[in-house]
Amino acid sequence: MSKKNTANHPSFDTEGAIFMGAQRNHLDCKVGLYGVPYDGTTSFRPGTRFGPSAIREVSNGLETYCPKLNLDLEEMKFVDLGSLIIPFGAPEPIIEKVKVATKKLISLGLKPLMLGGEHSITSGAITALTQIHTDLILVQLDAHADLRDTWLGTRHSHACSMRRCLDVLPSKQLFQVGIRSGTYQEFQEIRTRNTLIELAPNQPAILLDEALKPYLGRPLYITLDLDWFDPSVMPGTGTPEPGGYYWHDFESIIEILKKHHLIGADIVELAPQIDPSGASSLLAAKATRSLIMILNESQRPK
Repeated sequence: MSKKNTANHPSFDTEGAIFMGAQRNHLDCKVGLYGVPYDGTTSFRPGTRFGPSAIREVSNGLETYCPKLNLDLEEMKFVDLGSLIIPFGAPEPIIEKVKVATKKLISLGLKPLMLGGEHSITSGAITALTQIHTDLILVQLDAHADLRDTWLGTRHSHACSMRRCLDVLPSKQLFQVGIRSGTYQEFQEIRTRNTLIELAPNQPAILLDEALKPYLGRPLYITLDLDWFDPSVMPGTGTPEPGGYYWHDFESIIEILKKHHLIGADIVELAPQIDPSGASSLLAAKATRSLIMILNESQRPK
């Protein structure tokens, strides 16, 4: 096989745990999971490369049924392709491999759900999806703005993830939910662009609902940086930020997102070894379950 062909055929490592209820064969599946075990640009506490395996390992401790959504994974077919085989080092080759892998999933009729890994990987998936969905809208749940142009010598740092997504997003439609940390310049841009959705913890996500109503039927991609949650419930992340959100806040957002045409998602920034209790990994696995369910059920509204 030529180098060109090899580059266009992503390889996945299927050793180890599989996400609960998943299969390895993609036939008849709507959703495809894959891990990206990368933390090469982590700037505070490393360890997100262990995130995908931790999410899988604890997932069997959850029920397959979600009473909030009244949905059961046992009634869905979805595939866990394993973790993308990636090199060590700079982020650019990793992001390119994510783009190729996402394109492969799309060609198989799958909605991609990436398990990170750090946030730099998101731009690879967005690049692949915008080649088909030029009107794609990006919804970011995060503690940090991630709008820096460069950070610590690279344009593809996890702190630059949304800037790189905007570079390739034709619609330039970015909704940033719950951002509470960033530079003065980032917040000036957020206010100018009016992209920030400020939610009060433990309250319905009415502002997000209102902001997304004009876009019913448009393709949506959800990126969940787990530091969006408060460190009291999500200590296992590289850059925790006080003043965050809780599980019921996430459920409120899921209730809104399930009305929309979801075509992909990612969950990033779990550093499981920082939280020896395992609670952070369990929360990440439960969020993964919710996203599988709404991705599986989501269709373009008529």
